[in-house]
Amino acid sequence: MTKAEVVSDIARTTGVDKETTLMVVEAFMESVKDSLVRGENVYLRGFGSFIIKERAEKTARNISKKTTIIIPKRRIPAFKPSKLFASKVK
Repeated sequence: MTKAEVVSDIARTTGVDKETTLMVVEAFMESVKDSLVRGENVYLRGFGSFIIKERAEKTARNISKKTTIIIPKRRIPAFKPSKLFASKVK
């Protein structure tokens, strides 16, 4: 499902016009991104959590050049569905 399809579905369900729905959906996504950039997790009860995971520093090998490189630690965004959400998908 694309963002346009999500907007159309929400607009149809709520009766709100598509332009307003698109602004709300984009504002929600920006809010989640901004929170994660600041290092704050976003918890939506009954839906799931947008969280920051820490990837540890690790050593990798370039087999063709036979060299070893260090991949620095980094933060990545992740989504963890709630138990209710996960049980509905199963």
